[in-house]
Amino acid sequence: MKLATTAFADGALIPAEFAFGRADARAHVALSANRNPDFEWRDVPPATRSFALLCVDADVPSKGDDVNREDRELPAELARVDFFHWVLVDLAGTRRAIARGEFADGVTPRGKTGPAGPGGTKQGINDYTGWFAGDEAMRGDYFGYDGPCPPWNDARMHHYRFTLYALDVVSLPLDGPFTGADARAAIAGHVIAEASVTGRYSLNPRVR
Repeated sequence: MKLATTAFADGALIPAEFAFGRADARAHVALSANRNPDFEWRDVPPATRSFALLCVDADVPSKGDDVNREDRELPAELARVDFFHWVLVDLAGTRRAIARGEFADGVTPRGKTGPAGPGGTKQGINDYTGWFAGDEAMRGDYFGYDGPCPPWNDARMHHYRFTLYALDVVSLPLDGPFTGADARAAIAGHVIAEASVTGRYSLNPRVR
């Protein structure tokens, strides 16, 4: 199975159009267009009955104490953890594409509704849900896609891996505010093929 996007080349920088936050000369970061990238896929196994799509940034700092502080930079060697940006399941097995902006177009403070998504899909909560939990203006359940917004003082380039899974089941037993970890557990044992595209993004002007 092969996965492709016209939004960026595999391994290349992700344009700010597809990010939650963009670089800003005065404030370091500002809200961006936050559109989901487009995707198309081919060479699908005949036994495929549905698809799941996960977007994960594995370069997120394991500790948030020094994130976005003027007086210091997060070292590249700091331990990192996974951060889910998109948890999408129950894409029909006959489907072969996702359009730009079909699932997300703009930042929605306090989150988006779910889990019901376009075309009979289901979307889990992404990890901005936990990140904004203590922010009165932004907290809420962030269902669906919300793009890159890495710490602007991070010395490490962040990598965003979009992985499409071909599954042997029509639907996954997920509902309510399910997480990326929940989706990973649900697809275990049902994956018959997978394909990935990775993009890079940083808000630190020193990181290229």
